[in-house]
Amino acid sequence: VQLVESGGGLVQPGGSLRLSCAASGFTFSSYCMGWFRQAPGKEREGVAAIESGASRTSYADSVQGRFTISQDKDKNILYLQMNNLKPEDTAMYYCAVDHVHARFTGDELKDWQYSYWGHGTQVTVS
Repeated sequence: VQLVESGGGLVQPGGSLRLSCAASGFTFSSYCMGWFRQAPGKEREGVAAIESGASRTSYADSVQGRFTISQDKDKNILYLQMNNLKPEDTAMYYCAVDHVHARFTGDELKDWQYSYWGHGTQVTVS
């Protein structure tokens, strides 16, 4: 399994970025996938998750209404569209795949549920 994130960068408050996660080595869209972030000195937190087949999505309260998770099954890419970015969104962003569950279990934003991780892409809002 390989997950490679891209699309991070420096953006002003109120701006937008779209993160991408190129996935390989497993049957894409057959499992739950998620985006997580970790700021310096803070614990990793779940940002958004998507069920297999994109049937349902889930968001952290802090990003609800601003971020959108989606996937392109033809290209095997997971996306995170981030709008109205705030300085507190600054973090390293990671994509991950839950290689066990196809449907949400109630813990879809908990990092311990995810089996494989990318190396991350930095987002700085300033």
